[in-house]
Amino acid sequence: MLDDLAKLANYSFMDTLNCDPDAKANGVDHAPRQVFSGHYVPVKPTAILDAEYVAHSKTFFHELGFADSMAESADFKRVFSGDISQVPVPMRKAGWATGYALSIFGTEYTQQCPFQTGNGYGDGRAVSILEAVINGQRWEMQLKGAGRTPYCRGADGRAVLRSSVREFLAQEHMHALGIPTSRSLSLYVSKTEKVQRPWYSEGSRSKDPDMMISESAAISTRVAPSFIRVGQIELFARRARKNEHPDAMQELEKIVLHLIDREYADVIDNKLSTAEKVVLLSQAFRSRLTSLVANWIRVGYCQGNFNSDNCAAGGFTLDYGPFGFCDDFNPHYQPWTGGGQHFSFFNQAEAAARNFEMFCSALQVLLETDSGSDSGSDSGAGAMQQLDEIRAGFAEVMQAEMQKMFAAKLGLESFNAVLFSELVTLMQQTPVDYTLFFRELSMLPGDIGPLKKSFYNKLNEEMDKPWSEWLTKWHLLIANTSNANAASGRSSEEISRQMKLVNPKYTLREWFVAPAYQQAETGDYTLIRELQEVMTQPYAEQSKDVEAKYYRLKPSEFNEIAGVSHLSCSS
Repeated sequence: MLDDLAKLANYSFMDTLNCDPDAKANGVDHAPRQVFSGHYVPVKPTAILDAEYVAHSKTFFHELGFADSMAESADFKRVFSGDISQVPVPMRKAGWATGYALSIFGTEYTQQCPFQTGNGYGDGRAVSILEAVINGQRWEMQLKGAGRTPYCRGADGRAVLRSSVREFLAQEHMHALGIPTSRSLSLYVSKTEKVQRPWYSEGSRSKDPDMMISESAAISTRVAPSFIRVGQIELFARRARKNEHPDAMQELEKIVLHLIDREYADVIDNKLSTAEKVVLLSQAFRSRLTSLVANWIRVGYCQGNFNSDNCAAGGFTLDYGPFGFCDDFNPHYQPWTGGGQHFSFFNQAEAAARNFEMFCSALQVLLETDSGSDSGSDSGAGAMQQLDEIRAGFAEVMQAEMQKMFAAKLGLESFNAVLFSELVTLMQQTPVDYTLFFRELSMLPGDIGPLKKSFYNKLNEEMDKPWSEWLTKWHLLIANTSNANAASGRSSEEISRQMKLVNPKYTLREWFVAPAYQQAETGDYTLIRELQEVMTQPYAEQSKDVEAKYYRLKPSEFNEIAGVSHLSCSS
């Protein structure tokens, strides 16, 4: 079976981009060091010991044409738990890790790098092991938790079962929600290898971990068309801007053109000049990024840590670290205790704007070079102006995406600012479960009775009246929409159906996930697989048993509990 996969191998990243000239060809390169140039470092992953199968994505396997039995076969398990020493040709016996820069909310940083230069920041525990073209689609397969790389900054390069379960479930859930994301392929855990991590004692309400615990090492495989990040483009732009080495500008151009080939070939003509491509890239990325963030907010998702290095340049969700799905609606919801309000739920649009700004600043370095040359001055200057206009238009495009999304959640054909503002105020005055409220609203209730199952507190008379008044206003707008579109068939039933397609019934709350990874530590993966089944059908009604278990308010005993209501990290 692995032989068949090997035939599809096509290593475009390693074959078309620059290798670190100081790298070891055999990939035995596991100590922290500075990487001064090159797009990647060859690295051999470090396999976990005594690997055991935990789960695989049946949905994704079927999309790829893989048999489910493949996930538990000896050769597949060996490779995707980190041992690629015996892979069949043309697969390679070393993978690759990449460097990237760090920007936090639009500010460049280097001090997180142990060398204070920015040359040690990158894939510290993620190693890509394969690119393959499957059914005409290129996929990069990356092991997370596969041991140390030159970018490990002194850490052990491992991921633990807890965080691996969270990411494995979240990626496939987001895909089922219709939101662009990296995908989950497989998850294996070591039966014997343990690592120490800071975490919370049972029932702790602390913001910071209050103890060290021993956790099982695990390796999950995540898959995407590429793993090129905004921070990666930034790294090469910084080097080119400072002329840090003779090939700096060439390396920036190569990574940008490679990004276009990997992620935007369907919308950017390869025959165009680099300047023309850069302009179209910025426009296409803006479109994807604004749509992505609007969709996050649609389903109650908060990325938690939306640095530029956690922002995929392909415009999809990447790096499920301190993420969370909100329970009660709070514009300032932030699952990560270290994230601050700048990465909170409703502020994700602004965080995206800052990442887009850093992306455009990096692309600008290429255009400045073009406009500075005699032959390219006109085209470069014109492209620079277009880039500036695209950058300046981000907020307007983002607002349009948000309004379109909220109109759809409310079943309206156009956004009504007054109605929406009143709703946001009411949802803050009366703690309301974000997912349950919009799903119940999708049933077009005649009074507020059915909506009350989404309220965390019983309504008093003082709040009952404004809620009823809001619902009446909403119904009038829905009725106007329905009457105006009677000829086109947008009946009440159709409005309800369309609302249910954008308002999921089930989202992956942390209090669902925590018992699953706790159970998994004992070798029981039943809950993980149950959550897989439920969360890959988030819009479906499913069974009464599923509804009783997963369509309900967050129990009060989980309020403020560390590791459930908030996370300091998820390593």
